[in-house]
Amino acid sequence: MKYFRNKWLVSLLVLLLISGLMITGCGKQNKQEEKQPEEQSERAPEQTAEKPEIEELILSTTTSTVDTGLLDVLIPIFEEKTGYKVKPIAVGTGKALAMGENGDADVMLVHAPASEMELVEKGAAINRQLVMHNDFVVLGPAEDPAGVKGAANVVEAFKSIAEKEAIFISRGDESGTHKKELEIWKKAGIEEPEGKWYQSTGQGMGASLDVASEKGGYILSDRGTFLAKRDKLELEILKEGDKELLNIYHVMQVNPEYVEKNNPSAARMINTEGAKAFVEFMVSDEVQQIIADYGKDKYGEPLFFPDAGKDEDSL
Repeated sequence: MKYFRNKWLVSLLVLLLISGLMITGCGKQNKQEEKQPEEQSERAPEQTAEKPEIEELILSTTTSTVDTGLLDVLIPIFEEKTGYKVKPIAVGTGKALAMGENGDADVMLVHAPASEMELVEKGAAINRQLVMHNDFVVLGPAEDPAGVKGAANVVEAFKSIAEKEAIFISRGDESGTHKKELEIWKKAGIEEPEGKWYQSTGQGMGASLDVASEKGGYILSDRGTFLAKRDKLELEILKEGDKELLNIYHVMQVNPEYVEKNNPSAARMINTEGAKAFVEFMVSDEVQQIIADYGKDKYGEPLFFPDAGKDEDSL
């Protein structure tokens, strides 16, 4: 009888022990499940920009900002920060400005200060900001048949090219580069260059450089595009450094009120908020530093120099 009683007590103790272990295990599991949401809440969600009301942002710009690869670096950063989707259209500055005036673009990044100011003065462009500069250079074949390298300045260099009727390749596209070229010809006493020696491509900077290289001709180019293509060209810098060759870039918004008044049939609404955000982005400290460094690793020198906040007359 005593044996059965002891056996019964042992069985009872074993059952109590097993029950206790099960309760403890469930308690730990419940605590882990309770802690899991807390642990997840400690991991902050990734920051993403809110979707703008108008997502597409059309940027009309000069070919040099694309040919140099600068916009390939900047646009993804802007899109990630803001949620806008930028559609860059690279044309000559004249066409880029016309796009803005007609309401076919929201924001402009261009390099023809006199033409830009015409748009500002008529109210078609607002919030014009200085962004950066580089310079123009006169390029040509190493043998330099027109003696450009020995000319006192760029105006004299152009005179020599015309006198020798050496091949000169012009963009001929109303771009900032083309406008600068025509200014120099005018100072050289030539209103409209003409003859077989003067050839117009009607194309952007990169394509025009290719033509000049193939034909062994002279050409006026922004330094940045030349450096980006230098290894594929049979051209050398023959004249540089003149004040006349300074190449300044501005960014500015299209004025929606001007477009509404002067082009009421415009097919699209101006993305004012997106344009303002892009202007602020281009003159920000972060972007100005990117511009300052761009090209150093690959070309040994920067392709552009940041100028936001500076007095343009001091350049």
